[in-house]
Amino acid sequence: MPTTSTSTAAAPEPDTERFTVITGGPGAGKSTLIDRLEHAGHARTHEAGRAVIQDQAAIGGRALPWHDRELFAELMLASDLRSHRRAAGERAHVFFDRGIPDIVGYLRLEGLPVPPHVHAAAQRFRYRRRVFIAPPWPEIYVRDAERKQSYETACRTHEAMAAAYSAYGYELVPLPRASVEERVRFVTQDIGREPA
Repeated sequence: MPTTSTSTAAAPEPDTERFTVITGGPGAGKSTLIDRLEHAGHARTHEAGRAVIQDQAAIGGRALPWHDRELFAELMLASDLRSHRRAAGERAHVFFDRGIPDIVGYLRLEGLPVPPHVHAAAQRFRYRRRVFIAPPWPEIYVRDAERKQSYETACRTHEAMAAAYSAYGYELVPLPRASVEERVRFVTQDIGREPA
């Protein structure tokens, strides 16, 4: 009679030096930069928070930062974990529009406790050590349907993200306040991949 094993082999750890995070406060140009990197042929992820807000607003859900911040954070975490797993299947460099430590920064910014499982996720699911952070930039800051924060809150968000990534051992690399093309060159030179 054949025997079945209840143990499963652990999946190999992905090469997380291929996973580059771009973070910062809202309205600092990071998503525009990642859009341009994607247009140049690079793999990318999409910002979890914006997608959760769009989906929840479309269905009348409560996982919105102005209704249920804890549930909003949980859905962002689930989305970021999926993005991390999908990126592990990519052979190329992947740019992340925010990462799991952003959730820690968000919770702390809101004065909420960081649950142990969120802390564990930030420790376990890693990214490239050098993380790009977009500084607050009042000249380009615009509110929209998903971005309701004031510029002052955007500045506080920047500080919260910087603190969160530093706490998990990442090195922060500030993006220049420059054109999108200059930012693309800055980022691709840093990772050693000039656009074609």
